[in-house]
Amino acid sequence: MADILHFHRKPDPEQEREPDPLWRDVLGPRLRATREEQGERLVDVAEKAGISPQYLSEIERGRKEPSSEMISAVTGALGLDLADLLIGIASDVRRHRVGTRPAGPLLLAA
Repeated sequence: MADILHFHRKPDPEQEREPDPLWRDVLGPRLRATREEQGERLVDVAEKAGISPQYLSEIERGRKEPSSEMISAVTGALGLDLADLLIGIASDVRRHRVGTRPAGPLLLAA
């Protein structure tokens, strides 16, 4: 009778890593960090963006998934370029993958 051989595969690191964070969980803290870095109050940014302070707070806490129009309004109110925001979010997701904490706001020089 033949022996049964058991092969142990090496675990795939891709399968073991934590899933990427949700978009809103990276976007919100990035917007909040940018706002705070600029010394802006939540109510003032919300007013400039044309949204309620409560809604902006929920976006910043990752509780709401804002539409592209809302993101545009908030980035406009912060004077933040959408491309810079996206670069910062991509950077945060990469840091998450290697297990380091996300950075604060990404403010690129013009």
